Amino acid sequence: MEDPVDPLGPIRTPIESLGGSLVDAFFTEDSYDVLAISEFPDSVSTDNISIAFYAGGAVANIHSSLLLTASQAHESKRKAGSHSYRLSSRARALAAFAH
Repeated sequence: MEDPVDPLGPIRTPIESLGGSLVDAFFTEDSYDVLAISEFPDSVSTDNISIAFYAGGAVANIHSSLLLTASQAHESKRKAGSHSYRLSSRARALAAFAH
């Protein structure tokens, strides 16, 4: 007889409550029991995701990472290149003093 309980229910529920979808999930032998790949609307922050999971009570620890396709990473790098960041002389002096 098949077990009617969805083993990914504690993961699927908070994802869907935020308007996201569970793309795939893998059980691991790592410090995290499950690796879930999900998609969310742009308006959902990693803080929203953490709160939704912890509120459900079934998740003890979570780590969220934004995944980019190669083309998205290339576009981000291109945009960042046009807005180079440069420390002021005062900030460089403070950074050198801190070391």
